[in-house]
Amino acid sequence: MRRLLTVGFLPCGLFVTCLWTLVRAGSFTGRSRWDEVLPRDAGHTAIMVLALLAGASLLAMLLQPFQVRAVRVLEGYWDRWPWTAGVATVLIDMQRRRWASLRKRAVMAADAGATVKRVRADAARRLSAYPPGDVLLPTALGNALRAGELRAGERYGLSTLASWSRIHMQVSDRAAVALHSTRDALDAAVNLCWCLLVLTPVSWTALYDEPGLWWMCACVPFLAAVAYKGAVTVAQAYASLMHVVYDLHRFDLAKALHYRLPDGPQDERELFTRVSDLLSGRSMPDLPYEHHGTPDAND
Repeated sequence: MRRLLTVGFLPCGLFVTCLWTLVRAGSFTGRSRWDEVLPRDAGHTAIMVLALLAGASLLAMLLQPFQVRAVRVLEGYWDRWPWTAGVATVLIDMQRRRWASLRKRAVMAADAGATVKRVRADAARRLSAYPPGDVLLPTALGNALRAGELRAGERYGLSTLASWSRIHMQVSDRAAVALHSTRDALDAAVNLCWCLLVLTPVSWTALYDEPGLWWMCACVPFLAAVAYKGAVTVAQAYASLMHVVYDLHRFDLAKALHYRLPDGPQDERELFTRVSDLLSGRSMPDLPYEHHGTPDAND
């Protein structure tokens, strides 16, 4: 219920309310009459509230199946259309130059002064939010999430993309709460960003002939940028939680698949490399099973 409210209903409610306000004020047909926005009596107020709630709920339900797509578009997966692929290439080049600059600062001389050490530490911290330079995406949000998707399990030989949906089912209750809360915050920030992006041309269309109100139109894309920055920040936290999940629960995945637990780091990497092949559909690992007890017949 909380996810439905924060992720879907509130951003859609903001959009529906802003659009309704502009329509009631007559902003699309002439000068805005703000005194006409609010109803005159309690009956019309109740009807207005119910209509806004119904509109926001309907819009939220219609858009909910496209939540993953909404995030992926802001991540920068734009290869489907030629013109967006061209834009992605330009932005990836910009991201690559930024990544190279951070890497250069992160490897500055270790025996330098305190200021240089602070610069190195800051560059290393920011660089950790990026994936490897050859798989950069065109947006900061995409790189923040890809950093987790390509590093969390790979440290142990597991393919994160192939194993995440399985290992996610093995996490503890506390880890699940943290993951779900962070993911809800990410989706809410993304939806709010989309809401404000769509409101930008809508507000300029409604208020283009009222220069005194252009500041309102200018505030909308600024707020969209703030929402996007918030999504990037939450995505970095989510990527860090992905690392934690593999640190604490990778052996739970092996046990759930009924494979013998490894004896050391080398065995672990070999095991999880074979498990990744299985989950990716590349091959069936030739590994012995180890069944950890059988259910009680009375259960």
